[in-house]
Amino acid sequence: MYKAKAILKKDIKRRVLSGHPWIYDNEIERIEGDFDDGDVVGIYTFANQFLGIGYINTKSKITIRILSRKPMEIDQEFVKDKILEAIKNRYNLAKENAFRVVFGEADGLPGLIVDKFGEYLSVQFNTLGINKLRSYILQTLVEIFNPLGIFERTEGSAVRKEGLEEFSGWIYGSGPELIPFEINDIKFLADTKGQKTGAFLDQRENAKKLMEFAEGKNCLDCFSYTGNFGMHLLKGGAKHVTFVDYSERAIDVAKEIAKMNGFENCEFIVANVFDFLKNQYESAKKYDIIVLDPPSFAKSATSRDAAFKGYKEINYRSMKLIKDGGILATASCTQVVSQSEFESILVDSAIDAKVILRLLHRGGQPIDHPQIYNILETMYLKFLILQVSLLNK
Repeated sequence: MYKAKAILKKDIKRRVLSGHPWIYDNEIERIEGDFDDGDVVGIYTFANQFLGIGYINTKSKITIRILSRKPMEIDQEFVKDKILEAIKNRYNLAKENAFRVVFGEADGLPGLIVDKFGEYLSVQFNTLGINKLRSYILQTLVEIFNPLGIFERTEGSAVRKEGLEEFSGWIYGSGPELIPFEINDIKFLADTKGQKTGAFLDQRENAKKLMEFAEGKNCLDCFSYTGNFGMHLLKGGAKHVTFVDYSERAIDVAKEIAKMNGFENCEFIVANVFDFLKNQYESAKKYDIIVLDPPSFAKSATSRDAAFKGYKEINYRSMKLIKDGGILATASCTQVVSQSEFESILVDSAIDAKVILRLLHRGGQPIDHPQIYNILETMYLKFLILQVSLLNK
């Protein structure tokens, strides 16, 4: 059935036996048969017992990514079943105007990301193996969604390491550069020239929750990108929102989104957030609500220390800028930093800032970004809404 067999070492990692789909080079005893990188291979124990099937890439640090624990053909039917199962596991969210259709390993299709934005889809083929299945994937997506267009955004250093050529463009139908969609009755735009698939859908529930605290508040949305949190605050009745991001293009898109929704009580600033927070402290300006939704400060364990330092600085400076009794909404989007570690950083920041933190809400990922306990890498998003009060009063 398969061109080659990968025989694992005797001491198979418990992680692999328990459902984790990644197999590293140093976990493989030998490979029997001829294959090309990206091909599907059979996976066997040292005692020649069948363990699963997956695609292989010797150029990648993760040599094999498991697709199934049962012997089967990886064909159109397999791909369709996986995508339909993913949609079923979204429950009522799959009826929304925008949601993540496929979340890679968490949905049994390692390396594949599919986001739905209104009448359009945006996809990423992040591994060589999943890219070899692209015709099956595209055929299935067209059959299920009948989209006006499918945009591919396959870019980044990880893609290059896989041996893939970077690509960005429409691969089915066509569409606008800025794709319109709605979340929580707010109009948004997914930027095909922006980050990832064009817009971030994982903070939808957290942003909706923050709306409950917005009425009449003066707010600051840091690392705003195209304005997800700030737009929700404005929808929730905020008195004023300041959007800050280093990307001029992201700020321009945010301005357009505000215009589409009729939001006028806002301003947009292109700046490095670290510098901006420092300057705001020196000017003694205070806010009722500050949102911190930074990019991943740590892609791997080697950058953990730098990430800790970055989180500590932005949260400490924000706590100093919040009015007594005001709110800090703060997030971390890397699985390298755990929930407990992130909260410890916040406690340290509060001690240095001489404030008391009261937890109002602890959030995370919505169900279209599934968290699989057998795959800890799928658990990345931490989000807290905290009331910040002065210690000495």
